[in-house]
Amino acid sequence: MQHGAAAGPPLGWNSWDSYGTTVTEAEVLANARFLADRMAQVGWDTVVVDIQWYEPTARAGGYNDDAPVRFDDRGFLQPVVERFPSAAAGAGFAPLAAAVHDLGLRFGIHLMRGIPRRAVEADLPVPGTPYRTGEIADRSSTCSWNSDCYGLRHDHPGAQAWLDAMIDHVVGWGVDFLKVDDMLAPYHAAAIEALSLAVRRAELAHGRPVTVSLSPGTDLSLAHLEHLREHADLWRVSDDLWDRWSDVEDQLGRMARWAPHSGPAGWADADMLPLGRIGLRAERGEPRMSLLTVDERRALLTLWGLARSPLFVGGDLPSSDDGTIADLVHPGLLDLTHRSADGRELLREGNRGAETVVWGAEGTGARDGARWAAVFSTADVARRLRVPAASAGLPGAPLALTDVWSGVRVDLAPPGAASGGDSVLDVEVPAHGVRLLRLDPADRPTTDHS
Repeated sequence: MQHGAAAGPPLGWNSWDSYGTTVTEAEVLANARFLADRMAQVGWDTVVVDIQWYEPTARAGGYNDDAPVRFDDRGFLQPVVERFPSAAAGAGFAPLAAAVHDLGLRFGIHLMRGIPRRAVEADLPVPGTPYRTGEIADRSSTCSWNSDCYGLRHDHPGAQAWLDAMIDHVVGWGVDFLKVDDMLAPYHAAAIEALSLAVRRAELAHGRPVTVSLSPGTDLSLAHLEHLREHADLWRVSDDLWDRWSDVEDQLGRMARWAPHSGPAGWADADMLPLGRIGLRAERGEPRMSLLTVDERRALLTLWGLARSPLFVGGDLPSSDDGTIADLVHPGLLDLTHRSADGRELLREGNRGAETVVWGAEGTGARDGARWAAVFSTADVARRLRVPAASAGLPGAPLALTDVWSGVRVDLAPPGAASGGDSVLDVEVPAHGVRLLRLDPADRPTTDHS
């Protein structure tokens, strides 16, 4: 990891799932205050304004072609004052960033790869160079789903100069977190390297780290792992995830590939959590409480925790249900996220729609010596599942475990012929659900040397 180094994956709130392209300053601050009051004490510390904060005609349900974006005389995007009134008189996001910082939180914004098309058409001077914006743009390099920007000509010296100045400008506002889109699908190696260099220079100039998150991650290959680790802090491994069980089920396979490689050198991001009240003015769907059931929500959170994915909730926090908030700040989830390592898939059996998937992880820090085992079921009905203890990464001797979500104690079943003489984890798993179990050091048998 080259930028905003951290021992654990970042946790925070992002405006996308609730407000799409239309979030306002008041809505950002309302969610920031909720995060500070109810969630920051257990690690939720970042607030991110997602895409098109610079688009005056932005709407729910998609993007406007060739949108009339706001930018200054250098081609740097500026917040729409009608939605972000504190940005008046050229203040940009500095006042909002300061307000978020005053709450003890970090502030982030979304950027698209490249340079605004409208700034290219205006052919503006590139600060500190003899070049102009019209000559540093690669007009053949465009995003397939958003028309705001062209790519940069990274073989032109003016391109890095413009990017350096733009990133320095937004970091100067007080931005701590940059979510940069249209970077990974297709994989734009030169753009990633140029961004990394610009951020590194801005960090040196402003004396503080900036976390770099890359999106969207469609068909992202492990072939890029070392390049990603060198130039980013976190990277998406999928397209957008919404409140559909099929989306969560798909992540079981993706995170099985990525989890062994996720850690302080860089975090594989399974995407935002479409939980709580979402869709207020979003890209998809009407205003609603997340369509995921309680069991599906806990399966999602368990997988993200085991895989040590970043956790960015997308629901409008002040109007979300108490059950969702309780799960997001659940001590067992935060233990898993902050105090586990080596999370990995151990077993997968069955066909899609009726799979049994078993994960394990080891405790670190305050949970040193602990062990987690999670039994997921992708079936549409509750099932009683019997998993040999060794297949779940557990010792075979008699012992009791803690069900993390409920707090109840669960005993291993005695050995049986079907288990080859091994003790068995015998659990009822809800439809599209999980049983997350933790073995604490005090409950380990003294003869366990595993």
